[in-house]
Amino acid sequence: MRGDFKFNFLIMTSLIRFDWAMKKLLRDKANFDILEGFLSELLNDKIKIIRILESAGNLADAEDKHNIVDILTENSKGEIIIIEIQNSKEYDYFHRILYGTSKVISEYIHKGEDYSAVKKVISITIAYFDLGQGKDYVYHGTTQFKGIHEGDVLSLAKKPKELYKAAKTYEIYPEYWIIKVDQFDGEIKDKLDEWIYFLKNSRLPENYSAQGLSEAQEKLDEMNMTPQEKAEYEAYVKINRRIASRQKTQMWDIQYAEMKVRSDAVHNLIENGVAIEVVAKSFDISEEKVREILEKGRMPDED
Repeated sequence: MRGDFKFNFLIMTSLIRFDWAMKKLLRDKANFDILEGFLSELLNDKIKIIRILESAGNLADAEDKHNIVDILTENSKGEIIIIEIQNSKEYDYFHRILYGTSKVISEYIHKGEDYSAVKKVISITIAYFDLGQGKDYVYHGTTQFKGIHEGDVLSLAKKPKELYKAAKTYEIYPEYWIIKVDQFDGEIKDKLDEWIYFLKNSRLPENYSAQGLSEAQEKLDEMNMTPQEKAEYEAYVKINRRIASRQKTQMWDIQYAEMKVRSDAVHNLIENGVAIEVVAKSFDISEEKVREILEKGRMPDED
């Protein structure tokens, strides 16, 4: 479904943030078409949602989980899809994704069922921070078994194919999608990018054609909210802005402290007669960088 067209015009209608929509609107069967459109474009498949599932981690209370928005769905193939929006940085986030898929697998196999009843799980993370290091803004992970001598990928025999309704081993295991929204530069190259633009800006591109966006424009317009819904929504946005601001401040404090420690160490070594080239090697920086630190002087203590 990924095309070759480019455009970058905007419809200035302000829409409800997608994380709020998932908490309040997209759990309603009447609005499944929005979620189905997004999933169809991302997974390059025609997705039909059968129901919204509940899980111990699938909470809607903003007070309990202000950073996390989970929606757990089952599609017409019997696959379970986890969608999670993460607004702030967590260093153990990759472990949490793994835990989330494992928990869902264990929750949705009943006692006495054999292993063929294990559900296929698709985990989708929409991250509004720089999760991991990489140049792209959409990442896809699967599990494959590759021969260390022949380099071939292990496939399924005839009977397991029939049993698991899968052709490849990776189709049995969980798969992971990570969308790094802030990494998207705004240049729309295909239909999935139309969705990512909406996720980043809460606005739609002009001449969009991606599945689900027409429904999003109709149903997620802020103008359609009741006064009470609007007040709740504005409070939610305010909370998330405050959390993001606090986290940025904390990250800056950490970075400043690290820079000050290095600056003090460089000045102390030079003042004690250690050669610039030795200091540079000690900190794995260039001699030019050492001179730059010396020219700036010692960093002051933070207030």
